[in-house]
Amino acid sequence: MEEGNHSEVTEFILSGLTDRPELQVPLFVLFLLIYVVTLVGNGGMVLLITIDPRLHIPMYFFLRGLSFCDLCYSSVIVPKMLQNFLAERKSIFRTACAVQMYLSGVFSDGQCLLLVVMAYDRYVAICNPLLYTVTMSRQRCDQLVAGVCAVGLVDQMITTCCTFRLSFCRSNIIRHFYCEIPPLLALSCSDTRISDIVLLASTCYILILSVVIILLSYVCIISTILRIRSAEGRYKAFSTCACHLITVGIFYFTLLFMYFQPTYSSSTDTDKTASVFYSLVIPMLNPLIYSLRNREVKDSLMKAMNKLLTSS
Repeated sequence: MEEGNHSEVTEFILSGLTDRPELQVPLFVLFLLIYVVTLVGNGGMVLLITIDPRLHIPMYFFLRGLSFCDLCYSSVIVPKMLQNFLAERKSIFRTACAVQMYLSGVFSDGQCLLLVVMAYDRYVAICNPLLYTVTMSRQRCDQLVAGVCAVGLVDQMITTCCTFRLSFCRSNIIRHFYCEIPPLLALSCSDTRISDIVLLASTCYILILSVVIILLSYVCIISTILRIRSAEGRYKAFSTCACHLITVGIFYFTLLFMYFQPTYSSSTDTDKTASVFYSLVIPMLNPLIYSLRNREVKDSLMKAMNKLLTSS
């Protein structure tokens, strides 16, 4: 569409990761394999924590929520991405684009906030162990998860509505592989200042606040661990946080890189690469990190597999 044509856009074209035809099928196969591993890993984690009573403790309750968010987040983005690798016309209707943006944002917020809740859980477990059972009761855990859901739903309703209240008449080509706010704002022929402010406020509120809370939690945790006299006690306390620390490090490093890279170094290809890592690789890695480094999860998995093999 030309800039002079002010007819409203009813569908968008996703430019995808690459326009090179020879890469479409190899990338389709690669990302299909990653998606299958993500589905199996996160779905298996949700099922394992649900059926094993030994894992019915707050830490794994929140981990189940994180796995569910990872699974849903990938499922909102990847199927359409895979379809577009093989499609001649990579179109998506305006309504479907809004739904994809909203749901991906909800589950992305859920990932951020659940990592914060998990940091709080580790803080209580290590810094106030005598009050852990009372503080992290089932009712409190349910309230924390309900709060995560409420914040994600409201936050993304505001940002999505602010984005799609705009008129899109310059072009209908989104230079990305899914509907994300910044590439869409670049297509608008309306004044985007309010939407830009809302996006910045949302990003700062969710991302910056999450990072600050997690950092403060781990300052207290590390301070408490260093006061433990025995080396074995320090190792045991730190090992309960290791998986969460690895997940937090990978997750927030990628997010901070995406949103706060210098303008002069930002490019569409760089943004797409970071988005691929965030939307495909991280959801695949999380269950692997927790299953390979967590003895309780490994024991539960081995028990479930032995039971399955015995019954068959």
